[in-house]
This record gives sequence, structure tokens and C-alpha cells, in this order.
Amino acid sequence: MKIRLLPALFISLFSAILGGAVVLQFAQQPPVVQTLDSKPQALLTHGQPAPVHPASVVSTEPFVGKAAALPDFRNAAGQALDAVVHVRTAQTVASNYGWYDWSGMFQRQAPQSVPSGSGSGVILSEDGYIVTNNHVIESADNIEIGLNDNRTFTAELVGTDPTTDIAVLKIDASGLKALEWGNSDAVQVGDWVLAVGNPFDLTSTVTAGIVSAKARDIQLLQPDWDRSLFPIESFIQTDAAVNPGNSGGALVSDRGGLIGINTAIASRTGSYAGYAFAIPASLAQKVARDIIEFGAVQRAFLGVNIQPVTEETARRLTLPSVSGVLVSGVTDASGAQDAGMLVGDVILSVAGTPTPTLPELLERVNRFRPGQSATVEVWRDQKLMALQVELGSREGLLSQRLSEDDSPRDSPPLQAPEMP
Repeated sequence: MKIRLLPALFISLFSAILGGAVVLQFAQQPPVVQTLDSKPQALLTHGQPAPVHPASVVSTEPFVGKAAALPDFRNAAGQALDAVVHVRTAQTVASNYGWYDWSGMFQRQAPQSVPSGSGSGVILSEDGYIVTNNHVIESADNIEIGLNDNRTFTAELVGTDPTTDIAVLKIDASGLKALEWGNSDAVQVGDWVLAVGNPFDLTSTVTAGIVSAKARDIQLLQPDWDRSLFPIESFIQTDAAVNPGNSGGALVSDRGGLIGINTAIASRTGSYAGYAFAIPASLAQKVARDIIEFGAVQRAFLGVNIQPVTEETARRLTLPSVSGVLVSGVTDASGAQDAGMLVGDVILSVAGTPTPTLPELLERVNRFRPGQSATVEVWRDQKLMALQVELGSREGLLSQRLSEDDSPRDSPPLQAPEMP
């Protein structure tokens, strides 16, 4: 009897050892995250289960008296879908000479309209104003708008602003579903957001993610040297899936407010890699309103040269933190000079909103129009000072300088020009 039990005991012991070896080997493998349902999966790390996201746990207990693990995006998506449009562009291309028919010689064929790209846009008003990215409609001769209800319209270009990558279109329609502007200033890192657009020509696509960072300057836009206009980049970074075709579409809060215009992604393949960028609503709204009302952006001009605050600068000026924007020059006859701003001041806020970085300062100043005033807080001589600055325009300042240069002088200038 004992002899018969020996093979069984040997097999059981061998199975236990083999099973332990398999578990140990699996535990030593690097963790792999599967994204079948866009939710984090449970991993084995060093033989211990990693923390499991609540959304990935299937509970067998009744759902009574428990809070939902994720927010309900249905309402926000429902508000956005009908307000996000499909933008299709085409360019007119002249044909080469060729045989038109056998009865004549070489004749030029009529120009043809060739599709050149597609993107997304957001309806701003029920009478047909639409905001999108400038790069979506740049160089387009024909712009077609597709609504979520499958109607199509030909759009008219109202105006563009390449330095913020914003463009405004108009279609001849009424009673459209418009998306209300949200407060991008209130958005915090970690907040849930939705990206709504038409990636890869897939109309009315909604993806979800969180805000990864704010005030990103990714060196995407190019300056307009001819008009001395420089890009304003203060992007909201998210990890919502955004792909080619999403440009110009809506970044929506979980409450359904328009908090940004999806513009770019960081990727080595050209497709989504987890890093998407949107123009904040605070800037996009002002630019769009200016274009609709004036046909061009009304740019406020503070009148300073600026540079980032470094750790050495903060130590030298005894700043409370390494934050703010250093004034390295003040323009003559500007609002900053009239308000008493000096070289060496550190700008900490504009109109009550902190400006810890260059992008945030530029974005904040560009919310104003020439002629408006703003309270600018600066750090000087180890204390805070509030300066009331009347913002001007670059064009007005240049015109004033030209008129001064053309006017006769009774005496030489008091100060010689600075040499490089």
C-alpha cells in the first residue's frame, strides 16, 4: 500500500514545485498594461498584486449606497456632439496642358478642386459662427462644414490669427446647437476632460482623459516677423486620445463647458501617444470674439521685455519662490513706463491672476484689448507693489514714434541711443 502511494506523492510534490516556479517566473517579468477597455489592469509586481483601479473591479455586491467610481460623461458628451462639426478643405489646382479632344490642339483643362485635408470645429453661436484651428483651413480655397445631423454647408472664412492658431468660420444657418465657453482658469491638473472631434475622418468621436499639465509652451507656432507678432502658447496638456482630424475640435469639461480647442499632439509616429495639447478657452474666446467683432485680433501691449525667473534670480532678488517674470527692459511711452514699472521688477500677477511663467503672462495680457487697464503686481525691493497699467497697442506705439521722428526738434535728444 505504501509502495502504491509513492508515485502519487512524487507527482504531487513535482506539480507543486513546478507551479511555484511558474508563478515566480511570471512575477519577474516586467509589468504589461493591456488597454482593451482603456482602464488600468491588475499587474503582478515582485509577486504582489499592484493596486487595482476601482473602475477595473467587477463587484458582485448590489450597487446600493455606493458612489460611482467614474464621472458620468453622457451629459457632457451629449452637449458637445451636436456642437462639434467636421471641417473639410479643398484647394483649386490648375490642370496641365493636354489633349482636350481630337478636334483641336492642346487646350487647358478647367481648374479642379482637390481635397486637401480635414479637421474639426466648434459652433459658437446658433447663427453659424464656428471656431477652429488656423492650420486646419490654411491655404484652403473651399471649406465644407459637416454637422452631426449629416447636413453640409459651405463656410466663409471670417478671419484668422496664426500666432494663436485660431480661425473663425461662418455658415449660413440658424438654430444651431452652440457650445458654451467654460472657465479654463478653473481647470486643475487631474480634472477629467473629453476630446470631441473627427479623428481619421471618424465623425463625432468622443474620448476621455485628464488634464496632465497647464501653460505648456511646446514651440509649435512660428512668429510673424513682418508684423513683429510672436506666438502665444499656453496649452492645456491632456492624455485624452487625440489624433489627426481632432484639430480644431472641443476639449470639454465633465460638465460640458468648452475649456479648450484641441490643436496638437506630441508623437514619434504621428498618432496618439498620450500627449495632447489644447488652446485654453480663456485665450481662444477672446481671439474669436475679436475676429467676429473687428475682423482681426485686438492685441494689448504691456510694453516690457521679459525673461524667465531663474533660481539665481530669485535668490538675488529674495523672491518668496522661483516664480514670476523678470522685466529686462521697459519700452518708452508705453503703459508700463507710464505706470512706473522698472527694469528688475518681477511681474507676479495680472488682474489678480498669478503669472508664474512667460506663457502664462503672455496669455493673460492677451486677454485684454488696447485701452483697457489692468492691475499688475510686481516684486521690487523685497516687497509687493501694485501698478495700474493702461494697456496700449503695438501699432499705436509705432505710429507715435514715427510721428515724433518726423516732427522738428528744437534741441537734441536728452539721451544718446544705447550702443550694442
